[in-house]
Amino acid sequence: MNATTANHTPPSTDQLCINTLRFLAVDAIQQANSGHPGLPLGAAPMAYLLWDRFLRHNPANPEWFDRDRFVLSAGHGSALLYALLHLFGYDLSLEDLKAFRQWGSRTPGHPERGHTPGVETTTGPLGQGLGNAGGMALAEAHLAARYNQPGFDLIDHFTWCLAGDGDLMEGVAAEAASLAGHLRLGKLICLYDANRISLATATDLSFTEDVGRRFEAYGWQVLAVSDGNDLRELERAITTAREERTMPTLVMVRTRIGYGSPHREGTCEAHGSPLGNDEVRLTKEKLGWPTEPAFHVPTTAADHCRRALAAGAAAEAAWHDLLARYRQEHPDMAKELARRISGKLPDGWEQALPSFPPDQKGMATRAASGKVLNALAQTLPELIGGSADLNPSTLTGLAGCGDCQRPKMQPLDRQGAAGGEWGYGGRNIHFGVREHAMGAAMNGLAAHGGTVPFGGTFLVFADYLRPAIRLAALMGLRVIYVFTHDSIAVGEDGPTHQPVEQLVVLRAIPGLTVIRPADANETAIAWQTALENRHGPTALVLSRQNLPVLDRTDVAPAEGLRQGGYVLAGSDNPDLILMASGSEVSLALAARELLQENGIAARVVSLPSWELFTAQPLDYRETVLPPAVTARVAIEAGISLGWHRFAGDNGAIIAVERFGASAPGPRVLAEYGFTPEAIRDRCLALLHARQQ
Repeated sequence: MNATTANHTPPSTDQLCINTLRFLAVDAIQQANSGHPGLPLGAAPMAYLLWDRFLRHNPANPEWFDRDRFVLSAGHGSALLYALLHLFGYDLSLEDLKAFRQWGSRTPGHPERGHTPGVETTTGPLGQGLGNAGGMALAEAHLAARYNQPGFDLIDHFTWCLAGDGDLMEGVAAEAASLAGHLRLGKLICLYDANRISLATATDLSFTEDVGRRFEAYGWQVLAVSDGNDLRELERAITTAREERTMPTLVMVRTRIGYGSPHREGTCEAHGSPLGNDEVRLTKEKLGWPTEPAFHVPTTAADHCRRALAAGAAAEAAWHDLLARYRQEHPDMAKELARRISGKLPDGWEQALPSFPPDQKGMATRAASGKVLNALAQTLPELIGGSADLNPSTLTGLAGCGDCQRPKMQPLDRQGAAGGEWGYGGRNIHFGVREHAMGAAMNGLAAHGGTVPFGGTFLVFADYLRPAIRLAALMGLRVIYVFTHDSIAVGEDGPTHQPVEQLVVLRAIPGLTVIRPADANETAIAWQTALENRHGPTALVLSRQNLPVLDRTDVAPAEGLRQGGYVLAGSDNPDLILMASGSEVSLALAARELLQENGIAARVVSLPSWELFTAQPLDYRETVLPPAVTARVAIEAGISLGWHRFAGDNGAIIAVERFGASAPGPRVLAEYGFTPEAIRDRCLALLHARQQ
């Protein structure tokens, strides 16, 4: 509810609600004999005050688009979030709280988006939530800039984050805070639970920096609350934070971890272990709470907090009235916004996909991707993104779409973007050399809704954002990664920049679709496939070097990519099957020609996506890779791990089992055996060995 509606709440009611939250969390943790009671006991006052006085939400409809977003970055404190959700009227029952951390429950150990009503994003890996919150705040600013009109502040909400010491130690939080400060995201507010205790010890052994001055240097407003139990001080600070619209705010709240626990308060033992039955009893006695029954919810506390249901319904109804008037005044914009919120793509959008004529000289798939992306950008306004300071190399700039920057900011470098003042309404995000924050912000943009974010960097640097990729897959978010410079063909930059193991690492992430297209037309279909994937992230893996644009009158259509693998060329009754992805497909085609000169009938299979291929029906997969043809050779300029499932026990794999080397790309490929002649010789050796 709004701050103006609850200023006369009796302090005794406030304290009753706070202790209800504390002990719902403590009882859930104790019953599970697993969890983190320290944060709920210490941070309950600030969480309660935020939800009771400031958070604009409708518990009956957690999907209301103009709600405030609340992110518990310190996800180990999930029991507090579940207590908040229950007490404020979300569809989370007391029985759900009693099943905390149990099989099949709606209250898992760390918050999971899509699993529990009201959970905005999956958190737990520290620092990620702050990065997600930055992305959500950027989405709000971007959509407001594009759709709000005079008299119609249709998109107007805050993003709140509750973070702990561990969050702010993580590098991703530093990257994210730096980016948010640069962008001046004034509707991003982080409540910092500064209890100075981590899991293993007090922070004075590892974390003694001046956090406030660091955030001030990032461009944040920094406020301090000396006592996390002082509701008046908390309310003043949060009110001040809401009033500042030109920079994000960090509210540093000094708390006591495990507050009220006679033997655990202020100690690391309160962080990650249940208090124990005796200590729970003593804590309840100290704070004046009934020792029995467990999961006690006083009627006064429930009635008070569940006023949020009526307030939220009224706020949402007022918004829908505004939206109805907006539709009358701005029908085209209203229709587009509604479509974007729904996540649906416009009818016929795929007609914007370019096609590429055959060209033996060809083009790099990164270049093809840039052309596809720019063509689609004219049809899909929801496409927003950029790169980790690599637009000239990843070709992820959207021409004519402006830079997404704080208003009146003149960027020094407008590579890939048109000039002019776009403010937050621009669609080119300059993430800077912050790969991890880019990944976390993309998750926030996608989780917020209304955008389809993309982000680019070199494939070798996918390692820097892999934790965020994993969470995107866990949440099933539609985000698109553009990973270029995809193999040892990078050449002179050497092994530090030549990815070897990254492909298999990405393929190991459940729910992530990895696509390594063979030419420009497969790249176009790869983008189509990525955009149609509404239930998970997609990684596009693209070449730096030119690849032939295949003549599709001689080989199968590029639409075969949608099945993940398809017969590109060759005999219906092959002696041998060549399988490859990406840049190695054209090598396989050339090797096939050489094998024909030796009387060998070979089939070439383009296998750009293992995930898409293995999802196909068995009969389709067996038409592509007939079980009777066991002479198979897989070709990929990366680690061989995983290819055995397709090559089989009797097959061979041409791969890279060591780091690369610094030399011109063609020379490196040749030295590592990636030439048509070397592939032919390996095939002949395999067939010869089978005849022995």
